[in-house]
Amino acid sequence: MKVIVVGGGAAGFFGAIACATAHPQAQVTLLEAGRQPLAKVRISGGGRCNVTHACFDPATLSQHYPRGGKALRGAFSRFQAQDTVAWYAQQGVKLKTEADGRMFPITDDSETIVHCLMQAARYAGIEVRTGAIVQTVSHAEDVFELELKSGEKLRSDRLLLATGSSPQGYELVKALGHTIEPPVPSLFTFNIADPQLRELAGVSVELAQAKLLLPDQKPLEQTGALLITHWGMSGPAVLKLSAWGARALYDSRYCAKLQVNWLPQQSVEQVRSLLQNYKLTEAKKTIAAHPPVALPRRLWQYLNDRVGISSETRWADLSKAAMNSIVQELTQGIYQIQGKGVFKDEFVTCGGVNLKEIDFKTMESRCCPGLHLAGEILDIDGVTGGFNFQSAWTTGWLAGQAMGR
Repeated sequence: MKVIVVGGGAAGFFGAIACATAHPQAQVTLLEAGRQPLAKVRISGGGRCNVTHACFDPATLSQHYPRGGKALRGAFSRFQAQDTVAWYAQQGVKLKTEADGRMFPITDDSETIVHCLMQAARYAGIEVRTGAIVQTVSHAEDVFELELKSGEKLRSDRLLLATGSSPQGYELVKALGHTIEPPVPSLFTFNIADPQLRELAGVSVELAQAKLLLPDQKPLEQTGALLITHWGMSGPAVLKLSAWGARALYDSRYCAKLQVNWLPQQSVEQVRSLLQNYKLTEAKKTIAAHPPVALPRRLWQYLNDRVGISSETRWADLSKAAMNSIVQELTQGIYQIQGKGVFKDEFVTCGGVNLKEIDFKTMESRCCPGLHLAGEILDIDGVTGGFNFQSAWTTGWLAGQAMGR
């Protein structure tokens, strides 16, 4: 049996390896359009490769996917994060878990993962071809025929498309009868046109609550670390919001309001009480130089500036109106989003092949027998933290197991 895998990323490699390992009689060929496979693996996690997330319950794991979570729940019951950790351990690659649950190779080097996958492919007898650009694909009489840009024609009994969010990949899968949910960006930072805020670039808060406010939409809310950047705001709380609000933000042309609670562990009344106590006990001290809350001092001074409290104002002179304003700013500050940035070099999209057209037990197409799909070509995307790679490992493994039968 001949199996061709198109796409040399995480899902493509894992699918090819799973197929060749489970079905040694299958002749597996992997085609990668670029000169170097596993490009996204190399750059992910700042070059460390965030392999997966230490969430080992399929139901909980599936909740980290703005699109595709329901379909993945069953898939994760067959291959989940714990299985990913075990597979890499069998290859001699140990993973470590960081405080936020992200899992990396203990070497902190993505080349460890690249080398592992390349070596596993060699051991399994997979032919890996780079610079192999597939231009057309057709299916007739249970055989797939692929024509490469070079003019070469290849035939196979099974085909796995794992081309990520590549427009060419979408064209190939559409030619085989599938429909595509329009791809739009996911996982991005928020541009905020406030020069004073941007001067705080590098300032971070470990726990903040960010709420996305869009017209005629239910507010979206995330809690986590928040980072101020040269262009606006980033950090896990913002990136998660960008994923859950990806389509709505696209429709609004990335114009929306962001409400930030810098002190989510305290109620509004607790914050007010804290400030009132400071007004009594620190009456002679200036407000700007003596913050009553555990925030970076530069951020505290910026928030004072936003509500018009001068750097010379003493706690004793804080008016009731100014008190209300700073409480509001600390717990419900509003920032205008005007565009989006990118999250490092890790471009993630929502959109892709309609999930109703896929059997998630085998990742086989319901439109074209013998065609399997895995990874980001599907309308699946996860929040930051290793979840996108996990869906690639899972869908690739399920496709590989099924293709050689």
